[in-house]
Amino acid sequence: MVEYEHTPIGVDGRRVVVVGGTSGIGQAIALGFAAEGADVVATSRSEAAVEETATAIEERGADTARVTCDVTDRATLDGVREAAVDAMGGVDVVVASQGAISRQSVADVDEDEWDRVTDVALDGVRRVTQAMVPAMADGGAIVNVSSLAARLSMANLPAYSAAKGGVEAFTRASAKELAPEIRVNAVAPGFVITPQNADTYAVGTEKRTRIDERTPLGRVADREEIVGAAIFLASGAASYVTGEVLTVDGGFADSAF
Repeated sequence: MVEYEHTPIGVDGRRVVVVGGTSGIGQAIALGFAAEGADVVATSRSEAAVEETATAIEERGADTARVTCDVTDRATLDGVREAAVDAMGGVDVVVASQGAISRQSVADVDEDEWDRVTDVALDGVRRVTQAMVPAMADGGAIVNVSSLAARLSMANLPAYSAAKGGVEAFTRASAKELAPEIRVNAVAPGFVITPQNADTYAVGTEKRTRIDERTPLGRVADREEIVGAAIFLASGAASYVTGEVLTVDGGFADSAF
């Protein structure tokens, strides 16, 4: 019989910080980790959203802390790290899910909009990493949330697409530098229904119909369908995975027009 050392594949007992974790995909990820037995601190700029999400985390039996942050302000992220350590004793997993979007063409996007989007979506990932790594022990994992827009050309999203492309490049660079102690990966969702865009992706709308027809699985995703990918990348099941981007798009990116 072959003997081997089994690596636990779940996230039970892991200590998780989700930045941008009080709305949309980030909130679903935070609650998903809590449901799987992790303690979770979900943070954003909104005190009301932090309170609401923390209550939902506690209802799932997890420990948490109530702390806000602004990813454009490194000092507030240091405060999240300290609050997480106080509440949970340390940090094992970090999910950077914050984002900002601007719908302007390449010709029209102005400096302020470009800087606003990249400051949150790209520079914010750098700040989150730099703030959280000091609290992470060997075996830690970082999961950055990218987007299908990093791979595909999408009209009127130059700043967002560039930022998410940068997130994927930063993921690969930090995976190399932080190894072997910390693994760094990214998840890249496709078209996902969230409370914020439910009207845009409502069944019967022209946009929803076009996406459904192009997607091999025939539909857009619910935000809960991104959770498993994030949990996998953070878990022992992905113990030999780093520097990768896991696309969760129903086959959209690789389908024929």
